[in-house]
Amino acid sequence: MHPYIAVPATLALFWRAYSRDSLTPAGLVVAALTAVVHAIHPWSIFFALLVVFFLTGTAVTKVKHDVKARLTLSSSGSAGGESRRTHIQVLANSLVASILILLHYRQLLARDNGRDTSQGCWPYGSDLTVIGIVSNYAAVAADTFSSELGILSKSRPRLLTSWNFRQVPPGTNGGITFWGTMAGFLGASTIALTSLLLLPFCPVGLTSRTGRLFGDNQPGLEGGSGWGLREKAAWVLAVTIWGGLGSLLDSALGGWFQASVIDARTGKVIEGNGGTKVLLNGSHIKKDGKSSRRVESGAGFLDNNAVNILMAAMMSVGGMVVASYVWKLPPVSIFDP
Repeated sequence: MHPYIAVPATLALFWRAYSRDSLTPAGLVVAALTAVVHAIHPWSIFFALLVVFFLTGTAVTKVKHDVKARLTLSSSGSAGGESRRTHIQVLANSLVASILILLHYRQLLARDNGRDTSQGCWPYGSDLTVIGIVSNYAAVAADTFSSELGILSKSRPRLLTSWNFRQVPPGTNGGITFWGTMAGFLGASTIALTSLLLLPFCPVGLTSRTGRLFGDNQPGLEGGSGWGLREKAAWVLAVTIWGGLGSLLDSALGGWFQASVIDARTGKVIEGNGGTKVLLNGSHIKKDGKSSRRVESGAGFLDNNAVNILMAAMMSVGGMVVASYVWKLPPVSIFDP
């Protein structure tokens, strides 16, 4: 990405997060480093995905924020709702993508002997790391949309991991609604469409990675390496579906491994600050020695941040594995030039 675009864009993102107090100090530092990693890649698409995820995620978080705040409680005892995001939450959404971006940048440098690679194109059936990066952001965007908009559903959520699909309070880990699931696919589509607009697809008629005319290249679905209308339509559909499935995977992981703690007096879900675990013991113990909190579901092995990064990693790796099968590429090719 060109420095005259990357530098002001990174500063603008930093200032927006700082001025709106949306990140903790450590979160600001990690977010700035994440933006730098995305910006040093010669393709602008990955930085754009980060920006789209940040802006759309912030937007859906603010939708009826006052209503959402009344549906859950904070672990401190106040109303719920999203507080300032920590550095751990930033990493949970972007660490996997950042690692893959550095791997792909290394591939481009090795492939082109260190020359400028910003003008190259992406042939159909190559570079699995690109699949992993886009999969990461499609999945975390879907999860954000599903969580922030699904909680507003008028229908009571049902626990995905229960044998009878039982009803649970809003905000329960693993609880899903129809509209929340649809919101997840909407979130994934924002990433799919952004990638469609900005990924440097090699068009039909071009075979060189540098974009030079080199004969009549065929579309990828016909055995060539060009991206025609059919290939691009399949790309958007695949990214949207895969990202939406990531939201469902996050619900399943949360339902199984993350404890949902309920305040016994109000029946509301208690959210841990910064995505951390909610303790069952402490100042909320009543005079009779009984806790005012109970576990609604989940084993309690992981907190929300661990669930998010596990889901992002599984969807990124899973996306690359599926693409390697379809494109007949060895998965270890992500480490090759």
